[in-house]
Amino acid sequence: MYDLLIKNGILVTPAESMKANIYVKDEKIAAITDTSSVMEAGRVIDAEGRYVYPGFIDTHVHSRDGGATYKEDFFHSTRAAVAGGLTTIFEMPNAVPAVVDKESFEAQKANLLSKAHVDFAMWGLCVGRLNNDKLRELSECGVGAFKFFWGYAIDKKTYSLIYNYDPSDPNVIPPFDDGEVYSIFEEVAKTGKPIAIHAENADLIKELTANVDVSKYENEFEALLACRPSLAEVLVVNTAIEYAKDTGARLHILHISAKETPEIIRKARRGGVSVTGETCPHYLYLTDKDYDRIGSMIKCYPPVRYQEDQDALWESLKDDTLSLVCSDHAPHTKEEKTGSLFKIPSGMCGLETLAPLMIQAVNDGRIDKNQLARLMSEEPAKMFGIYPQKGSLELGTDADITIVDFDKEYEVDQEKFQSVSKVTAFDGMKIKGCPVYGILRGHVIMENGVITEDEPMGRFIKA
Repeated sequence: MYDLLIKNGILVTPAESMKANIYVKDEKIAAITDTSSVMEAGRVIDAEGRYVYPGFIDTHVHSRDGGATYKEDFFHSTRAAVAGGLTTIFEMPNAVPAVVDKESFEAQKANLLSKAHVDFAMWGLCVGRLNNDKLRELSECGVGAFKFFWGYAIDKKTYSLIYNYDPSDPNVIPPFDDGEVYSIFEEVAKTGKPIAIHAENADLIKELTANVDVSKYENEFEALLACRPSLAEVLVVNTAIEYAKDTGARLHILHISAKETPEIIRKARRGGVSVTGETCPHYLYLTDKDYDRIGSMIKCYPPVRYQEDQDALWESLKDDTLSLVCSDHAPHTKEEKTGSLFKIPSGMCGLETLAPLMIQAVNDGRIDKNQLARLMSEEPAKMFGIYPQKGSLELGTDADITIVDFDKEYEVDQEKFQSVSKVTAFDGMKIKGCPVYGILRGHVIMENGVITEDEPMGRFIKA
């Protein structure tokens, strides 16, 4: 007898959609049959009229654990992932302490394992000469990729990022020069893992911010955009592509916001460079025109831009220029998100809205159902080395499944979020379509938005 049968659903992969029954045994996908064949199972879910996807994945999550756990922690962020229909997340490495070597990796892995409600993979952090010689061991530990915060200063003790630093502070490592950045690309290339970059030119932003006159702009958000123009993203992306071309590194551009970047990626690929990119729902659903409506909740880095940028990003998802959509989940308290845009932190909750917003995109005709499987399941798993264990509906793989109802209506209510802090630019938004079941390795962990497993059961996934 099988443990679980999902019957009469439409199975969706990037390549095809077909009505079928799917059976689970011992946490693995054990059989897929046509709907006329029904075998015995301990639990049966009738998915008639619903769509059965490989479990959705979010590759870009900041759970603040350890570190600023008054904003978020892994226990609550992974519960948010469950509620949002996700089955696997990738935890970013800029925790306290940061994931910079085998010792810090193992400590963080143990910390996260004790709290995980979904399966998770981990990133490693690049801090130049401080850990270039540790990247190979991190790769062997199983990190999915390496992240480099281009242009940011680093705390000498914790390796945490410093956004506004004092050059005279002896406890600060200044942003790396171009030669040091090149050496990072060289070392990551040797591991075969992707190097992912936060693409904003800090020197340009610093100069523009120092000279900005906010009174000359329509509002404070327009002034912020003037200080962080598309050029800040383009400059770093172009340099990174040249480094990747020369070193053979696999380059990934994080949270793309500017219309120019997808075309730069297309051109680089035609030239044989290994470069991929991602974007986030806030760049796909918000523009500068939304500032008057939602205020400071709009702030993230890179910033939300203009309608032409949003249009270009949607097009780049449809033509496969960009490989995935992720949340960049980065909670702050409501108090921290209140005040001048030039002083408050950037970021918002995203784990519970990522999947519903991308399902809405299918209903809006922005992408199709098969592209949703590519962006939320298969490509994230392939890019970061966990496919087909994750991101597929193949026999013998983990029975991670997200069942979607494209007709069910959903309203975003930040007060109901599972996260410690509850902040989003999408509060009150009405969405058509949402995940109705989340299944992790054959265990039903979410049903109609309600978490059904109280105890953490997530596992670490080695890339």
